[in-house]
Amino acid sequence: MNPWYAKALVIAATVAMVVIRAPHGRRSTKVPIARNAKGPAETVLLSIAWMSFFVPIIWIASGVFAFAEYDLRLVPFVAGALLLAAGLWLFHRSHVDLGTNWSITLQVREGHTLVTRGVYARVRHPMYSSLFLQALGQAVAVPNWVAGPSYFAALWLLVAFRLGPEERMMRDRFGAEWDAYAARTKRLVPGVW
Repeated sequence: MNPWYAKALVIAATVAMVVIRAPHGRRSTKVPIARNAKGPAETVLLSIAWMSFFVPIIWIASGVFAFAEYDLRLVPFVAGALLLAAGLWLFHRSHVDLGTNWSITLQVREGHTLVTRGVYARVRHPMYSSLFLQALGQAVAVPNWVAGPSYFAALWLLVAFRLGPEERMMRDRFGAEWDAYAARTKRLVPGVW
């Protein structure tokens, strides 16, 4: 049996993520969509991401993944909690900096602008970076071989199949302005990639 605080960390991070995203989601849906590039592949990717998001909740609520548990150590737990906190901060900043330009899927809103300030001055996709930090934090802090890395694995799929179409959509919308921005920023990790 693992300590209650690993499960409390998952619940707190999940609640924080919903609290951060909800007002931005409500606000952005009030802005009409100018271009929708969501197709069947996007629907499948988002479904996988959502399912993996709930795996740790299932781990907390049931014994389904008890076969994959291991002993929780203090150092990985603290490191995971710090990664989750950093990821949540970046998640918040990326939503604030995007404003109504944000969409959960491949969409361009009316009046959409290319955001190059704030955290977007350093990387083109800080929201994905934030999700990777959170997923890595969960993988390290959750003492379960299924629930811990579930979101990390799904996020790799999402980014692998979504990053290219998203960047093409932005290039189509902003042209040379996007190309100049892409030339001076990295995708996910400042100064690296």
